[in-house]
Amino acid sequence: MFGKRFKIFDLFGFAVYIDLSWVLIAVLVSWSLAQGYFPYFHKGLTQETYWIMGILGALGLFLSIIFHEMSHSLVARSYGLEMRSITLFVFGGVSEMGEEPANPRTEFSMAIAGPLSSIVLGFAFYGIGWAGSRLAWPVSVLAIFSYLSFINIVLAVFNLVPAYPLDGGRMLRSILWSRKNNMRAATRIAARIGGGFGMGLIVLGVLNVVFGNFIGGMWWFLIGLFLRNSAFSSYTQLLMERALKGEPVRNIMNAKPVTVPPSTSLDALVQDYFYRYHFKMFPVQDASGRLQGCVTIDSLKEIPRERWRQTTVEQVESECGAGNTVEASADALKVMARMNREGVSKLLVTDHGELEGIVTLRDLFDFLRIKMDLEGDEDMPGSRGT
Repeated sequence: MFGKRFKIFDLFGFAVYIDLSWVLIAVLVSWSLAQGYFPYFHKGLTQETYWIMGILGALGLFLSIIFHEMSHSLVARSYGLEMRSITLFVFGGVSEMGEEPANPRTEFSMAIAGPLSSIVLGFAFYGIGWAGSRLAWPVSVLAIFSYLSFINIVLAVFNLVPAYPLDGGRMLRSILWSRKNNMRAATRIAARIGGGFGMGLIVLGVLNVVFGNFIGGMWWFLIGLFLRNSAFSSYTQLLMERALKGEPVRNIMNAKPVTVPPSTSLDALVQDYFYRYHFKMFPVQDASGRLQGCVTIDSLKEIPRERWRQTTVEQVESECGAGNTVEASADALKVMARMNREGVSKLLVTDHGELEGIVTLRDLFDFLRIKMDLEGDEDMPGSRGT
């Protein structure tokens, strides 16, 4: 789900990250507040003041979203769920769970915690602003607290919309899950509603732009696009988890991988292996079938081209270790997550150090596609049943 992200701090034992996409959004929020919202509601201030207000308002929104996501995480922890981190990205934040909730009650409790926390925060900011007005605080300061009160209430109300993956959509999913006793079917319905809601926001954004409200229209369009994509990708993610979880990788791997004898010259390695099979890494296997090591394109780059005929694979191979191998009994879902996390597309499959096969991202996706076809592809968003 995430691109490049950076850890900013730890809070209550949770790592809090910021995605690079949030930097762009923070700039856009600050600009929108400084050039649109604050000048419209509080006229007569200087441009410098508006920009300071915009930046502080964006920072307050940043902290409000952390508070919102932290509430989800703390409730999840109370139910024994593993919460890995919180990441701020694009139009909000997400709490990264190790697994889905075990039952509808847990799902509902986790989902409603976010909007309730935003409502509490909204009234807290309202109270601070009210007290500040009695103490004759500057208009610029009162305006910031007024905005933060307003935006937290908006955040709560918006998240209560029953459109997955918003909190309201998750609450709807928990209710449908409880009635149907089928999480997958409940998620499909909630995701379709979420996709429809996102499309409605896209249309609303376009209409706003057409009628002259460029800033507001831009936000509605982008939020709608994000929600529509998130609804379908969240459901697809669930299908992937259901299809791959518990499946040992030995059932998916290629049991007859292309291997390289250690006596092969680098010149032959390039012509007969790299150029022929288009892989960037090959396992090195001796005559007895023992896995001896791995050879990669990077290994060749360290050897001058004129020495390729005299240099053998055995002289440049590297040891196969935890970085490029996986046990044959490993869970396929965890293997895919590891590949995505580490940015690798291929892993050697071993059993107590012996080469069993090789698994690629393409193998995992092909297996996933076939399993979904057999189980009924009508559950895939945007697909048509047979």
